[in-house]
Amino acid sequence: MIQRKFGKVAALTVAAGLISGFISAPVHAASNTIIVWADETRGPNLQQVIAAKGDWVPGYTIKIVPFSSFDALNAAFGNATALTGPDIVVGANDWVATGAKNGKLAPVTLSSSVRANFTANNFFDLSYKGVLYGVPLDVNNVAMLYNSKLTGKPGTLAQMVSFYLKNKTADKLTAGLCVAGGGMSWGAESVLNALGGAPYVMTATGSVDPTADPVPAATVAANIKTYLLDKNGKSNGFFPATDTGCKTAFLAGTVPYAIIGNWEWQDYVKAGFDMNNLMPLPGLYHGTYGAAFASVSGAMLTTFAAQHGVDQGAKSLLNNFFGSAAGAVAYQNVELRPPANKKAQKDASVTTAQKNFGKAGAVAGLPQIGAILNGATGSKSFWDLLPAFWTDVLVNGKDPQTSAAAMDAFFKTNITAGIPQL
Repeated sequence: MIQRKFGKVAALTVAAGLISGFISAPVHAASNTIIVWADETRGPNLQQVIAAKGDWVPGYTIKIVPFSSFDALNAAFGNATALTGPDIVVGANDWVATGAKNGKLAPVTLSSSVRANFTANNFFDLSYKGVLYGVPLDVNNVAMLYNSKLTGKPGTLAQMVSFYLKNKTADKLTAGLCVAGGGMSWGAESVLNALGGAPYVMTATGSVDPTADPVPAATVAANIKTYLLDKNGKSNGFFPATDTGCKTAFLAGTVPYAIIGNWEWQDYVKAGFDMNNLMPLPGLYHGTYGAAFASVSGAMLTTFAAQHGVDQGAKSLLNNFFGSAAGAVAYQNVELRPPANKKAQKDASVTTAQKNFGKAGAVAGLPQIGAILNGATGSKSFWDLLPAFWTDVLVNGKDPQTSAAAMDAFFKTNITAGIPQL
C-alpha cells in the first residue's frame, strides 16, 4: 500500500547519473551542509521551497537530493552508509521499525510547541517501541466526496443507502458508494469500520488494544444485511465489491458518493466537483464515522547526521522547518498534499481539499501498522483478506457472519504476532 500512501511510484530503475553522483564522491566535505533525501515528487518540491528560503537553520546549507522514484529512494537508503547516506530522509512511516532496528535512524526530540501541532496518531506512525524518529509531514488518507448535484451532505450511512434505493432508477445510478482511490483493502477500510469492524482497535492513548475484538462477527453481519444486502441476501447494489470503473462513474454522475485519495483531488476539481463536499465516511449514527487509514510520511533523522557532525543542525531543521506551521505551509503550497501540522491545516493558503483531507484524518483516522496488517506466519494479510471478504458477501452470496468470523480469526492472529514488533 506504499503507492497509495506515498504518492506515485515509478520504475525501480534509478537515474544512473544521480546515484553515481553522490556515491562516487563524499557528500559531506563541508560540516555545515545538511543532506536531505526525498523521492521524485517531494524532492523537487522541497528544492523549490528551500530555494525560496534557505535560512531555516542559520549557519547551515540545506541540500535536497531527489531520487527517480520512491522505490529507488527506499533501495538507496537501505544500502546507505555514513559515507554516502543523508542526514535526513523523507520516507514512509513503515520505514521506522526497520531503520530503528538497523541503526540508521536516530531518535528525535521535538519542542513542546512543535509537538502540540500534531496528533498522537501522527507520532505513533513515526515511533518504534515508544521512541519517536521523525517529524510528520503529510497525511496519507482517503475521504468521501459526495455529488451535490445529486444529493445533499449525508449524516449517516443509512441516509446514503436510503437515497440510493429511492433514486437509483430515476437517476440511473449504477451504485451508491464506491471506492475510486486506494483499492478494496486500503481504500475500503473505512467501509468495514463504518459497519463495525477494523483490522485492530486503538486505545485512547494511541496503542493497539490486544483485548478488543476487531471484527465482532454478529454485529458486522447484521449491519451488512441491513445496509448492503436485499431481502434475498444478495447485494442491493449500494456498495460494489470492486473499485473498477468507480472514478469514471462518479465523475459521470451515476454514483452519488465516492471514496477518493488525497493524491488525486485535483482531478475532481477540474471536473467541477466542490471540495467542500469532502468528508469522512459517515457511520451508522449521527456524529460517527468510518475510520480510514490516516498515516503520515515523515522527515526522519539518521544516525549519519551525528557522524557527519551536523546532527544539531539537522535537529534544528526538523523543528524549525519540517515541524513548524510556516515550513509545512511553504512545502504543502507546492506539494499540495494535506499537511499533518494542525496549524498549517488552518492557513488561508492551504486549499479546501488539503484542509478537508486533513480534517478527515484527524476526526476519523486509523494508524496504518504494517507489522499487523502484513500478516503473520500461517495467517493472511489484511490486504488480501478484506477484498476477499467483499467478494464473498457481495458477489458469492456467502453468509456474512461466517465470513466475518473467519476474517476476525486471522486479524486476531495478526494482532497477537504484530504487537511485540511495535
